[in-house]
Amino acid sequence: MASLAHNLSAICYSPLASRPTLIHSHKQRRTSIVCSSVAISSAQNKDRIKLKELFQDAYERCRTAPMEGVSFTFENFTDALEKYDFDAEVGTKVKGTIFDTDAGGAYVDITAKSTAYLPLQEACIHRIKHVHEAGIVSGVREEFVIIGEIEADDSLILSLKSIQYDLCWERCRQLQAEDVVVKGKIVGANKGGLVAAVEGLKGFVPFSQISAKSTEEELLEKDLPLKFVEVDVEQSRLILSHRKAAADSHGQLGIGSVVTGTVQSLKPYGAFIDIGGMSGLLHVSQISHDRITDIETALQPGDILKVMILSHDRERGRVSLSTKKLEPTPGDMIRNPKLVFEKAEEMAQTFRQRIAQAEAMARADMLRFQPESGLTLSGDGILGPFTSDLPAEGLNLSEVPSAEDS
Repeated sequence: MASLAHNLSAICYSPLASRPTLIHSHKQRRTSIVCSSVAISSAQNKDRIKLKELFQDAYERCRTAPMEGVSFTFENFTDALEKYDFDAEVGTKVKGTIFDTDAGGAYVDITAKSTAYLPLQEACIHRIKHVHEAGIVSGVREEFVIIGEIEADDSLILSLKSIQYDLCWERCRQLQAEDVVVKGKIVGANKGGLVAAVEGLKGFVPFSQISAKSTEEELLEKDLPLKFVEVDVEQSRLILSHRKAAADSHGQLGIGSVVTGTVQSLKPYGAFIDIGGMSGLLHVSQISHDRITDIETALQPGDILKVMILSHDRERGRVSLSTKKLEPTPGDMIRNPKLVFEKAEEMAQTFRQRIAQAEAMARADMLRFQPESGLTLSGDGILGPFTSDLPAEGLNLSEVPSAEDS
């Protein structure tokens, strides 16, 4: 027995005993790891059980008392929806934000219960191939007008073009009220006149309101100065005048002044004369004191001549001309037109003086019934400091006789 104890003691203290000691140490460490794993697994199971209990409790509360502890009730939700509800009738204007686009148009958020759609053809008053060309991209906020509804999903159809057209009509009304001249591009023609694009709209220019005597083909795609004659939104009618614009650009032509013009065309009743882009009528009775039965014997298209302004109707864009008043002797326009043109300014000055004297005599006659005015007629036939009371459109002097007629 003592021998066995001695042998065991030798094993424990000899160098060869280190290996059994290491084996014993590994066993202890493994036992410790297993114990730790068991403890972690137990903690996880407890968490799972607790989480399961929470879910079961939440399920029971949702099933038995879904609104318990919730301050935002279903009634509150309905009221909130009503705040964002709006009249979806056709013609109603709404504001919305673009949130997506495709080849056919754009999707718009108008805070409604369903998405609204802006078709390509309703995105702009001009023809475009994609809404991006009209600046319609995600994030853009605009005002739209409802033009329809898709019954399949209750989504609304919107339009920007209608809004833009309203702005164009309003702009045209303002320009008409201000009586300003605008530029219009001739884009078409029909049997009654020309079609011009103005301020995003298409207006009609009757042939009677076109001052230039160019052909339809020559005016197509050209820009013309125009004035508004009629702006009728209800009838969608826009009438324009080139005559009025041309008259405005020339200002008020002085009655009795001499201008140089070119014969544009001949009619049985007279000749149309281009006087710097504006057309005036030289009536056959105002060509010469001599009777003219065939106007082509006196004038030809392309002839350059001097004419005197008889009247200028700015409202109607009409100018009346005369060479008859410029004849030194009756018939000179037929026999010696060169002499008429050489003495045109001199004859026009004489004509204006006679008109001034006639006005002064008319005023003197009026003063006979108003002696308290204190005005007297001078020796030159001028009543006080001469001031013209001519109306804005000027006087029609076609019937004033020449010196030879008196």
